[in-house]
Amino acid sequence: MAGHAVSGMLALATALCVGGCGGGDNGPEAIGSLRLIGDYSIRTKTMFDGVEFGGISGLDRAPDGSYWAISDERGGERGTPRFYNLSIALDDKAIKSVTINHMVYLQGSDGKPLPSTSRTVDPEGIRVTPNGNLYVSSEGNFSTNPASLFQPFVREIRADGSFVRDFEMPAAFNYVDNSSSGGRSNKLFEALAVTPDGQVFTANEDALIEDGPITTLQAGSVLRVVRLDVATGKATAQYAYQLPRIPLDKAATGSFPPDNGLPELLAVSNNEFIAVERAFADGVGNTIRLTRATIEPDTTDVRSFRSLVGASYKPMKRELLQEMPVVYQGVKLDNIEGISWGPRLPNGHRTLVLMADNNFADNQATQFLAFEILPR
Repeated sequence: MAGHAVSGMLALATALCVGGCGGGDNGPEAIGSLRLIGDYSIRTKTMFDGVEFGGISGLDRAPDGSYWAISDERGGERGTPRFYNLSIALDDKAIKSVTINHMVYLQGSDGKPLPSTSRTVDPEGIRVTPNGNLYVSSEGNFSTNPASLFQPFVREIRADGSFVRDFEMPAAFNYVDNSSSGGRSNKLFEALAVTPDGQVFTANEDALIEDGPITTLQAGSVLRVVRLDVATGKATAQYAYQLPRIPLDKAATGSFPPDNGLPELLAVSNNEFIAVERAFADGVGNTIRLTRATIEPDTTDVRSFRSLVGASYKPMKRELLQEMPVVYQGVKLDNIEGISWGPRLPNGHRTLVLMADNNFADNQATQFLAFEILPR
């Protein structure tokens, strides 16, 4: 459905993405506002090469103009964990088509595809690396059975799915018991960004247990954005990101409790990101907030903070860019989890593509939204 200019300025006045973002296409010098171009959906139970397509949780544009998209299939439900190459045709009036080009299975360090009969990963993010490989993030798999517990990771792979290396992640994010300390089940590394200078950032989706409660209808929480050094493979900084309360005025009417989270980051410059905040209430629907998240010179590196509860620190600067309610400009939002730069339009304006994870549910779809970036 065609849209019109969005009210509310996206004041990224100094943002400049010079190479390494959106498949090598330079980012916008300044974002003034967004205009919804249109939406496009792939229905649940769509099959490709005999495997159900869905659970798409991350999206990134490659140098050739195609897109890499990762499924959050963990194994043990609908086959082997996998990712896809897509083509998205759009202009200034509509998303004309989304084509699945090919599917690739994720491999382990042993060179074999990850198990199809048991959960070992929860792939959520995917980004193109400066050297042409791919980064993927995983929330891992929490279990009280040690043999079935797999820690979250950020990993470099090749385009054929083969393993290159794992980054050395801080132990504070590891699963312990899902109650006393460490990461919370299914609340870890979804967001993944690559800056123009090639550094990698990830973040937990909601608060670590040490950092306080997760978001509710009444109160927000605090997350940690982690900077990873590509040369050493180690984490070099952590920054606090304040996630507000769930932006809904009524509680869910269904069986799932309402939640809020940070499913994705898109680098605009070496220290600025577009953050996707995604909230959901069963029986109500999904709401999306796009924010500008900035690491300023005096933002506190909280690596040494065991807990952020009661601590004194300066978080990342967070500015609301766009509020997207359950029905946004005539489009009912689905479970938006991915964001990527899109192509430039004939008028020279850049585009953004947002994408929803259908959770392999019959009442959802793999939804794509395209926006034109209107300069200031």
